[in-house]
Amino acid sequence: MCDATSQLSPQTAGRVAEPENDDVVPDAAAIEERNRRLARAGVAAAQQLLVSRYRLGTSEAVFELLRDASQRFNIKLHTLADAVVRVPGPAVGAARWFPLRPRLPAPGLPGLVPSGGEGNVSHGTVLDRGLRRVLHITATEMGNVQLAEQGMLRLEKHTGLNRRFTEFFAFVGDSTTLCAQAAQTGHQSTVKDIESSDVFDDASREAILQTGSRAAHSLPITSPAGQVIGMISSHHEQPLTGFSQPRLAALETTGAVVGRWLYWHRNTIVLAALEHLHATATAA
Repeated sequence: MCDATSQLSPQTAGRVAEPENDDVVPDAAAIEERNRRLARAGVAAAQQLLVSRYRLGTSEAVFELLRDASQRFNIKLHTLADAVVRVPGPAVGAARWFPLRPRLPAPGLPGLVPSGGEGNVSHGTVLDRGLRRVLHITATEMGNVQLAEQGMLRLEKHTGLNRRFTEFFAFVGDSTTLCAQAAQTGHQSTVKDIESSDVFDDASREAILQTGSRAAHSLPITSPAGQVIGMISSHHEQPLTGFSQPRLAALETTGAVVGRWLYWHRNTIVLAALEHLHATATAA
């Protein structure tokens, strides 16, 4: 099976860190410009690669192919673009991109989806159910889900967090946040008191505190091989004393359940979309 997992790497993280000066809190316009730039970068990289690979005339034509495959397979455009860049390309002249790709059934989602319904849920539903389960275990109403793309963590789902927070943390590529550090270690991590913790730089700390969060916990979403493919974080209105071992174990299980389903999705649905893209582009 083609491993369609992406991870946050320390090398890449340092290169895309935002903001560049920890002592300067970026204004809303600067954050908005950064988010637009990073959002465009992944799609632009995929367009450039596909134009070169298939000798297609324009990036606009390639964009239409990407958009068609995205809509046909119900995959976000940026997720498909990330896969185009990340997954090794087809053999030169090959009729199929993945000739030996197995068709595996969706894994179970115990605690999230009733048995037998795993194959009928959407990618977004799995993220939403995973987030709700984590918030239930940690007894809070604030949290978010990020997935690893382009060597960064990209915000995908959130609840209870204001726009200033979600815009600031739309893309996380440096190590001055709890989620990035937990992604790099592959282990759960808790900041019991955000105000006094040395985990965050000043800009990140201010962006978290202003939303009403005083403590946070980050849970890696892991593939069956243990690779970090995303994060689920909970935020808390009061400082924490920590979580019991049974709660930590329940969180660990949730991260593994969500990760197993996402790994299946990336190695079945996403690869099917790439196969369709290859066939369409080859025939163009």
